[in-house]
Formats: sequence, structure tokens, C-alpha cells
Amino acid sequence: MSAPLLKVENLDVFYGSIHALKGVSFEVNQGEVVSLIGANGAGKTTTLRAISGIVPCNGQLHFKDQNLKTVSTFRRVGLGIAQSPEGRGVFPQMSVLENLEMGAYSRNDAAGIKKDLEMCLELFPRMKERLAQMAGTLSGGEQQMLAISRALMAKPQLLLLDEPSLGLAPLIVAQIFDIVKKLNQEGMTILLVEQNARMALKISHRAYVLECGRMIMQDTAQNLLNNDVVRKSYLGV
Repeated sequence: MSAPLLKVENLDVFYGSIHALKGVSFEVNQGEVVSLIGANGAGKTTTLRAISGIVPCNGQLHFKDQNLKTVSTFRRVGLGIAQSPEGRGVFPQMSVLENLEMGAYSRNDAAGIKKDLEMCLELFPRMKERLAQMAGTLSGGEQQMLAISRALMAKPQLLLLDEPSLGLAPLIVAQIFDIVKKLNQEGMTILLVEQNARMALKISHRAYVLECGRMIMQDTAQNLLNNDVVRKSYLGV
């Protein structure tokens, strides 16, 4: 069996005196969608930020057998990790096209960048209609599409998606998750943080449950969908 694409071991993160992550361990294999689910404040976003290098951490982080602790945030993008952050984080005073070009800042393959731009505009046709529009004037759903597209422009091997459904209408949420599923079917490995646990589990291969900074459960997504504790605590059943 091949080594996991991402392996996280005994991850600890502190915000001052607050112990946000407490010995979190999990892995993501090539070609999987893996979800982290849990309540607000469970540590899901902090986990992604540690992987990206945005917050300092203790423990082991390995991506393609490389120790991420020795790699700067900038170079982690070059290694093949890109994140679509919680709250979208688009550059509001820049156009849609300029935002997409920023996603490719670590690349120098002009032909590949052009091809990936065309791919993003095919995935998200609304972006094609709004290339010259300032990103700050887009709707929430359009900004989420732009944030995901910008991450894809980095040509990642591992896409980190942080709360892609947050604050969006159900129809837009369904569209976003259909596209996430399509990306995975085309070979993209995805680590998904999502408060809408039901939607996340429906498109995931496996999932981990975080509670108060600790990993309390892991299983296949289907088994967790049928798990009584998960159903009562996170699925509203």
C-alpha cells in the first residue's frame, strides 16, 4: 500500500494559553475526499491553517514524504497544497481575472496557467462573465466560486476547502458540492472542512470527527452517516 499523500501526527496548536488542537492525527490518501467535521470551535479550520503554515504548530506534518515543518507557507503552495479559506478571502479591489492570476503566482508555466484558467472558467461559467468585475462586488456564492478557482490556479495536488457552503443559499451549496465531487472524480485529492456534515459526508470517502480540539472518531463516510452518535450530534437526526 502506498504512503498517504498527507500524514498528520500528534498535531498541537496553541493560541496563547488556549490549547486549540490536542494531539490530532489523521491522513489523506491520493485521490480521496476526506472531511473533518465537528461543531464550531472544534479545531477544524485551525487544522487546515496548520497544514498551510498559517499558524505555528507542534507535531508532525508530512506531505509526499516531505516534512512540512521545514517548508515555508509560500513553498507549501509550490509543493502542491492550496487552500480556499473560510470566508473566501478574495481580494476585493482586484478584478476576478486578477484574483485568478494571483492564484498562479508560484507558477511560471504560461501555457499551463492558460489551460487551468480555461478549466476554471468552464467549471464556473459565472466567472467568465465577470472577469473584469471587482471581486468585492460579487455575490457570496460568486466569491466562493472565485476562492475555489483561485486555489485551483495553483495546480494543487491537495486542495484544502474550508467551509465552502458557509452563508450560501441551498441551491448554490448544491452547485458547489457538485463541482467538488467532479474535481475529485477528475483526480483531485481534497481535504474538506465543512459544518454541513451531511453534505460533506455524502461526497467523502472517509471522515474524522473533531471535538474540542481532539479527534474522537474516524470511519468511512457512509458508516459515519449511519452512526447514531454522529446522526444525533451533527446531522440533526
